[in-house]
Amino acid sequence: MKIVMIHGQNHKGSTYNIGRKIADKIGTEEIVEFFLPKDLNHFCVGCYACIDDVTKCPFFEEKNKIMSEVESADILIFTTPTYCLRASAPMKSFIDLTFNYWMSHRPRKCMFHKKAIVISTAAGTGAKKAVKDITNALFYWGISYILPYGISIQAMNWDGIRDKKKQKIEKDTTKIANKILKKKNVKVGIKTKVIFMLMRMMQKGNMGSGDADRAYWEGEGWLATARPWK
Repeated sequence: MKIVMIHGQNHKGSTYNIGRKIADKIGTEEIVEFFLPKDLNHFCVGCYACIDDVTKCPFFEEKNKIMSEVESADILIFTTPTYCLRASAPMKSFIDLTFNYWMSHRPRKCMFHKKAIVISTAAGTGAKKAVKDITNALFYWGISYILPYGISIQAMNWDGIRDKKKQKIEKDTTKIANKILKKKNVKVGIKTKVIFMLMRMMQKGNMGSGDADRAYWEGEGWLATARPWK
């Protein structure tokens, strides 16, 4: 079992510590971590080069190092601090740079079988909104089983969290790890299937982003009877 963690910050703060705690409780010999912006320090420039050819993205090599690991993972863990009530700017940039993975473009079959956890902490409010930024993106990647965890820690750093709050985090992280371990097979949800079928109709009607996207769907057999969750 392989876990890939993508952190929306370079430092190892409260959100990072909660993510690692869950990963350690799940238990696996292979954990791959990426830190943003250190491992992908770019913003999408809106050139749409990836629509014609994903390798033409000006940041393809750095992005591909991350996404190759993501595609081979069984479990994804995303962590982001809450900045101004939302996910961090580096995490938002990562979401922007991977928009071609969305069901409206070229979703990867492997995504429909993955499990994901999304974590955010805030000194005050906003953690759930920050989590939502990422869970929305993962849903459009095709991931159906996503466990969100947003918590107000009433502290500026991990060491400053009160013991009572840390006890709650300990219990919560154990529950999340157990849910992941008990979920042996991921079943694609109705909402995911509906969105996928709408995107399929769009591609069949030549209402997508272009010939390259349609050719991708056709090559996967999705415009015929094949489906990514089968």
